[in-house]
Amino acid sequence: MRILIAPNAFKGTLTAAAAGEAAARGVRRALPGAAVEVLPIADGGDGLLEALRPALGGKIMRSRVEGPLGEKITARWLLAGSTAVIEMAEASGLWRLGGAELRPLDASTRGVGQLIAAAAAKGAVKIIVGLGGSASNDGGAGCAQAFGFDLLDAKGRPIAKGARGLASLASIKGDGLLFSRKKSSLSPLFKVTGLADVTNPLCGRLGSARVFGPQKGAGPREVAFMEKALLNYARIVKDHFNLNISTLRGGAAAGGLGAGLASFFGADLENGADFVLEKTGLGKKLACADLLITGEGCFDQQTFYGKAPGAALATAARLGKPAIVVCGVSLLKTPAELKRRGILGVIEAGKAPSPGAAIEAAVGRELPGILGLKGRG
Repeated sequence: MRILIAPNAFKGTLTAAAAGEAAARGVRRALPGAAVEVLPIADGGDGLLEALRPALGGKIMRSRVEGPLGEKITARWLLAGSTAVIEMAEASGLWRLGGAELRPLDASTRGVGQLIAAAAAKGAVKIIVGLGGSASNDGGAGCAQAFGFDLLDAKGRPIAKGARGLASLASIKGDGLLFSRKKSSLSPLFKVTGLADVTNPLCGRLGSARVFGPQKGAGPREVAFMEKALLNYARIVKDHFNLNISTLRGGAAAGGLGAGLASFFGADLENGADFVLEKTGLGKKLACADLLITGEGCFDQQTFYGKAPGAALATAARLGKPAIVVCGVSLLKTPAELKRRGILGVIEAGKAPSPGAAIEAAVGRELPGILGLKGRG
């Protein structure tokens, strides 16, 4: 049996590669004769560098930039020839903050702009920015400020960092540091592509503040403030760039950074999972396999709305390949729903001091039964 193991990162516990290797050990314990291949995947959030480096090659770079609250940190990014890959969470991710430090109105994406500047300075002409896991809800304003745009209040003063500053934004000045803007077009010094893990717009009922603000520690009053601030931001951006980002598909990604990249960098926003799966060749590899094992920390309905495991499962269904999900916890357990999506079964590793060992043990224990090989393992 040929088994392709293609997990996403188990957020906060395991990288995609570590989760994949743990599952592979479990498979080899249960099915010693199986041919196993591990292919880490991502959707623009955690694990993007890890997923794309095997396909693109290149070198992991490190730059000193500002973290979400202005602290100096070292963030990784990938330089592969003239292509750079930036995982925004490396600079401005929620993982950079402890639970007691969450400050959703003040956290900034300034470090992401500094990484873009570093990549451009190294000669990158194509810059891919993964959008996911943000601690900030500033709409990418900090990213733009770091790149040389002036975001000013009514008195001509720079606005405060984070979503808090967006409420007082009155004008945008400048053309950035490393490219010029002629009327409404960008000079082709480099091209930015944003990889979004969600399709939500920047503003409104399904927007950045209301859907994702609470994940960053925002209470009801802060969410309401953020929504008004982002609406003001969208209005000023429209006045300056003639671009309506309030309803932009994927604009809410990474606390609105998707909208910011589209505004200030002329970025295209693409589905991150589809982009990564195409670059890593998951479809071709799965066509030669008998079974897909994918997974992530929490398996739920959101898995099927832009997440990499959901895209992998859709690919398996299209190819007529059976699939198994390995996760920390599953909120989807109805047999009819799993069958409809071509999923043979779900293996929950649970919470454990050693998540890798828990995955290995759970896969080794449950895989034979799911495959109808109860006498093995």
